[in-house]
Amino acid sequence: MRAMVLDTPRRPLALRDVPRPAAASGEVVIAVEACAVCRTDLHLVQGELEDIPQPLIPGHQIVGTVVESRSGRLAEGTRVGVSWLGFACGACGYCRSRRENLCDAARFTGYTLPGGYAELVAADARFCLPLRTDAPAVKLAPLLCAGAIGYRALGCCGDAGQIGLFGFGAAAYLLAQALRRTGREFAAFTRPGDRPAQDAARSLGASWAGGSDEARPGSLDAAILFAPVGDLVPAALAAVRKGGSVVCAGIHMSDIPRFPYSLLWGERQVRSVANLTRADAEAFLELAVAEPFHVQTRSYPLEAANEALDDLAHGRFVGSAVLEVIAGR
Repeated sequence: MRAMVLDTPRRPLALRDVPRPAAASGEVVIAVEACAVCRTDLHLVQGELEDIPQPLIPGHQIVGTVVESRSGRLAEGTRVGVSWLGFACGACGYCRSRRENLCDAARFTGYTLPGGYAELVAADARFCLPLRTDAPAVKLAPLLCAGAIGYRALGCCGDAGQIGLFGFGAAAYLLAQALRRTGREFAAFTRPGDRPAQDAARSLGASWAGGSDEARPGSLDAAILFAPVGDLVPAALAAVRKGGSVVCAGIHMSDIPRFPYSLLWGERQVRSVANLTRADAEAFLELAVAEPFHVQTRSYPLEAANEALDDLAHGRFVGSAVLEVIAGR
């Protein structure tokens, strides 16, 4: 089968013919229809995460159809999604307290497990999410991580009514729609001068949109950082009122600079979001089924994965990049 393979970090992916995966007990093999491109994939390719396996097939926002099953949970022909969390032990204190995302034995799709930049992928059936069959794969794929991670980050904000979104990529684009549905106000902080992202935010109901180097009038109840820029943490703290939260939603961030204690004082807090649980993804998908989200995508063929990653790195589009592996599905 064809796959885009990371042989060495900080070098382009290579299109390779690799062996077809076989399903182990409890697993399925999925014919990949589409796989959305995530900033985490970019961090992997750029060598910014620890202990990157080599070689590696990235990709963890997978939509496809089961073509082989060694599990009683999923039959052949079932359409499923595969997200970032690909395995958790189910027995540790984290798993037993509904925090499987923190499991020390967790394995991650497209990182410590083979991912979806390929024609076929094997996956633990317990971590596959049944999907609707009447929606295009390119519109479903971004929901599996970009949508779900924003939804989990929002949960960390409590009942905050005014939320700042720092970085307006795929996750913020979807979260903005969830905020609008629940009657919450949001402001968008983009790369300085990124007018297309600011215009997109306003079209989705942003009360204010501007560069991260600009000051929004008034204070926020909470802020969510999707941009992996540590310098934004003090800026977000300065924008949040007393008692507010700053939630860092990425797997990687540049170093946070020193900042005066006065920014944190007033019972403000800084916290991170680590990975996703299956419950997060299921809850967000249920929300998306009840009232479908507008998912803005740019499609690429599998062999153009490097182009998609470069476009993501340089902010050349608004929304989500998606690799179409089985075109037209």
